[in-house]
Amino acid sequence: MTSIKNLILVTGPARSGKSEWAETLAMRSGKPVVYVATAQVDPNDLEWLSRIEQHQRRRPREWATLQVPITLAATIRSSQNSSCLLVDSLGTWVANFLDQDDETWEKTCQELLESLDSVSDAILVAEETGWGVVPAYPLGRLFRDRLGGLVRRVGAIANPVYLVTAGHVLNLSHLGTPLPK
Repeated sequence: MTSIKNLILVTGPARSGKSEWAETLAMRSGKPVVYVATAQVDPNDLEWLSRIEQHQRRRPREWATLQVPITLAATIRSSQNSSCLLVDSLGTWVANFLDQDDETWEKTCQELLESLDSVSDAILVAEETGWGVVPAYPLGRLFRDRLGGLVRRVGAIANPVYLVTAGHVLNLSHLGTPLPK
């Protein structure tokens, strides 16, 4: 797959500033922004609700927000090319599919990647989870491996790809060399 014009990937560790950088890029697009939130909302998880509220307070009021924990590919395909989509985040979206077997997961990933061909402007936020120790439990390893594989596939078609760490932004498309296909 070749890179897709106006598909941006912003990746990095937790609390690094990646969502803020993605929001800055969305504002700079000059287009109406549609914020696609992939998290499942659990009204009993007060700490999670607090994190969601923090993100909501930071966003401009005129941005539309869609709660899309499952149907991300369909949402991308049906989006208006006059808008900038900001998908936050691939990690929470992947977590929503950990019950899928490997074959079904591959189909889900392929559907998402194919949907990105139809988008005019999109910014995807993704966590980097594989920089630490290998998780000691199977579900943690499955999440890490699935997210890492998906981010690598999106990174191969996005341009630019940004790494945000410690509050600093690096444009990997300028600084790095993509792996051979």
